Amino acid sequence: MKTAETKSNRPDAADSLRPEQTVAEIVIRHPCLRERLEQLGIDYCCGGKRPFAEAVERAGLELNAVLENLGQALLQKQTGTPSIDWTAVSLTVLADHILVTHHVFTKTQLARIDALLAKVQNAHRSRYGSMLDSLRSAFDPLRAELEAHLMKEEEILFPAIKGIDGFLSGRNGRPFVHCGSIAHPIRQMEHEHDGAGSILADMRGITDNYRLPDDACQTFAALYEALEALEADLHQHIHLENNILFPASVSQEQRMDANPV
Repeated sequence: MKTAETKSNRPDAADSLRPEQTVAEIVIRHPCLRERLEQLGIDYCCGGKRPFAEAVERAGLELNAVLENLGQALLQKQTGTPSIDWTAVSLTVLADHILVTHHVFTKTQLARIDALLAKVQNAHRSRYGSMLDSLRSAFDPLRAELEAHLMKEEEILFPAIKGIDGFLSGRNGRPFVHCGSIAHPIRQMEHEHDGAGSILADMRGITDNYRLPDDACQTFAALYEALEALEADLHQHIHLENNILFPASVSQEQRMDANPV
């Protein structure tokens, strides 16, 4: 595969997309490309630190074709509603957005999927029991891991992130940071993100990319739609944390420690 950009008929809007950039850098600059990357199967959350060319290769795609595809997406978005630039808001605002939007959705969706999966297992066990049992064996650990993960973020990590941000902005006193440094719980959260991403990939494999059987009922369809919605939301959720919130908070803590009060 070519890893250097070559002359093509790509729109000028794609000129800012460079193969040597990381996927995260591209998504941070162009948030509107998240949906297109999802469609292409290019990992921008857990795999966001990879060079774009490498991520494209891992997805089994041709680099120039992907660049042209993304360029068209950028052109389409130019006349639409602009995406929020999450690098331009305070870390407190970003953390609250993640809590209210993604944490609430994840908790609600996990409970809904659990109920849907139980119904589908009962209704289709005779024909699809083995596949559904494998899906259950993947989903249950994912749910347990995510629920524990969200609780740790809500009770330990996010209060520390917001405390540091508030201190540097003059809104509160110097915060107590669990484990001595914000970097320690962040590393653990990133490790858990990788684990969740691996399980999501396993579930895609188990369900043949959520391809519905010919005799699937509406509950079966609702289950697959809910799983895909959970996956898409988690990708965006993890992207905001791994690629924006966490590194910015580490930088803020370094600034705070460099100027002790």
